Amino acid sequence: MPFEHHTPHRHCAVLGQPIAHSLSPVLHTAAYRAMGLDDWDYRSIEVGQDDLEPFLDSLDDTWAGLSLTMPLKRTIQPYGEPSNLWARELGVANTVVFEGTGPNRALKLFNTDVYGIARAFEEAGNRQTQTGAAKHAHRTAVILGNGNTATSALAACAMMGDVSDVVVAARHPDHNPGLAACGERHGMTVRLVPLADCIPDLAAADVAVNTIPAHGADVVAQALLDASVDVHGMLLDVVYDPRPTALMRAWRKRGGIAIGGEEMLLYQAVAQVLLMTGHAQSEDFDHCSTRTQDRTLETAMRAALEEAL
Repeated sequence: MPFEHHTPHRHCAVLGQPIAHSLSPVLHTAAYRAMGLDDWDYRSIEVGQDDLEPFLDSLDDTWAGLSLTMPLKRTIQPYGEPSNLWARELGVANTVVFEGTGPNRALKLFNTDVYGIARAFEEAGNRQTQTGAAKHAHRTAVILGNGNTATSALAACAMMGDVSDVVVAARHPDHNPGLAACGERHGMTVRLVPLADCIPDLAAADVAVNTIPAHGADVVAQALLDASVDVHGMLLDVVYDPRPTALMRAWRKRGGIAIGGEEMLLYQAVAQVLLMTGHAQSEDFDHCSTRTQDRTLETAMRAALEEAL
């Protein structure tokens, strides 16, 4: 196997609250099997914001890495060093890699959500090109929601490199004014609008990302159907339960291409695995590029994810 290792038994986990729904253990465990890492394990642990510091203090040197979900992606910041472009710029990290031992052990923080979103669009675009469909130039984008995942979605638009205008639609559009500044730093114009006003922007969008959890975007799906407008772009809905979501069904009915959240989940997890196991460099996921040596790993993780879903 191409993944050699010479380490004692190693532990990793996904932390969050709630956490029972997480599919990260399915993905990471499949990756360890594919890599021949028989002495690695991965679990889910419910940890809230107030529990994070004592939990980190309880870990010994056998711990290699952590995945972070709500509500810990910002809470982790004081405990580690942002170690890739997007963790530094956004102040949002979904990955911890432990480096060193004992009192010298450091926590390196990474954001692989940005990479996961950008790769999901890249791979979906490649599939459309292979089937003879036109690959749209991603010039305009709409992001539904304005939380941590929306921030990563905006960065993914920058990573894709050909998005110039972004509309962020949320119930409270003024709650994250930093999004406009982030877009400006990357040469994009960002406009913040109420969620109820986003249908014309969705109709014009080349790229759309829904980051509103659970059934929060169902109202947008119904409004899209009621408006009887067509869409032409590609939607990524980060929600993967239900599958497909109401918004994905409405998007397809109105003529667009919809990608499920399991695609983002897969690619961000591939990056996490490679960082935690030491098979990637800190900057490897600052840009969107397919590492051909990762295809076997992606295939194994995708198969496990599809079975779990």
